[in-house]
Amino acid sequence: MSIVPARLLAPLVLLTATLAAPARDAEEIRVGGDFGVEVISDVAYYTGPNADANKHKLDLYLPKGQKGFPVLFFVHGGAWTSGDRKLYGPLGRVFAKNGVGAVIISYRLTPQVQHPGHIEDVARAFAWTHANIGKHGGRADEIFVAGHSAGGHLVALLATDERYLKAEQLTPQAIKGVLALSGVYTIGGGGRMERVFGKGTEGAESASPLKHVSGKEPPFLIVYADQDFPGCDRMSEAFGRALRAKKVEEECVEIKDRGHVSIMVRLATSEADPATQAMLGFIAKHSGLKLQPRRAKGG
Repeated sequence: MSIVPARLLAPLVLLTATLAAPARDAEEIRVGGDFGVEVISDVAYYTGPNADANKHKLDLYLPKGQKGFPVLFFVHGGAWTSGDRKLYGPLGRVFAKNGVGAVIISYRLTPQVQHPGHIEDVARAFAWTHANIGKHGGRADEIFVAGHSAGGHLVALLATDERYLKAEQLTPQAIKGVLALSGVYTIGGGGRMERVFGKGTEGAESASPLKHVSGKEPPFLIVYADQDFPGCDRMSEAFGRALRAKKVEEECVEIKDRGHVSIMVRLATSEADPATQAMLGFIAKHSGLKLQPRRAKGG
């Protein structure tokens, strides 16, 4: 599967989010509310040995004045080598406005770390969220993990390979559901992947979510774009089939008129986007979130 050059992804996401033209909305728009948004920035989720002053932090986006809400735990993409939580404030605001608290994390990147350093940080951040989100009004038993591109890979791995959460005294059963967007579910060896996953096949195979599907996983929503990177459609469908074969609840959704970057930009900037609607619907299906038809402006 081709991966966008890491040095280009984060700036491109930020630029496109700023300049994006209106896109076609979902046919039916359902929302969870129109809440104010409280932002709590730069919370350290890990302060132990070799803690990184920036990457071991997360930002919270909370529906103001609300209690008992579900939580979206989001992991950014960037080919495991670039990106940061600060690019995804619009995503946090969209979901918090709709009654879903958002936890957007940073994690250490290659070349600072190789696999499993990235996923170890994701597990640490999830453990912090599980232990602390109740203090901010969220439900620890309704945490949904989501990610785009490399982030989609990482949340899928978190839910399929239990060793990373076990290291944090948790299990994948602490995850209410997984929302994987344009993710990578089979890691190939060789080439520049060696920079991220090490030489040989062992690291790549151990990092492949498809290799770890056991039937114990939480429900999955797998989303990809119709103009995504080559092979993303086949990889997403294959991962969905593997989950279904093990009797795991899953839904695989193709979003029309989107590419690998635009699928993320659109959902992060509009609750009416088809991908955002699919995500809100999935969260509502598996939590206490109540969605209602959005009223027309002036109605």
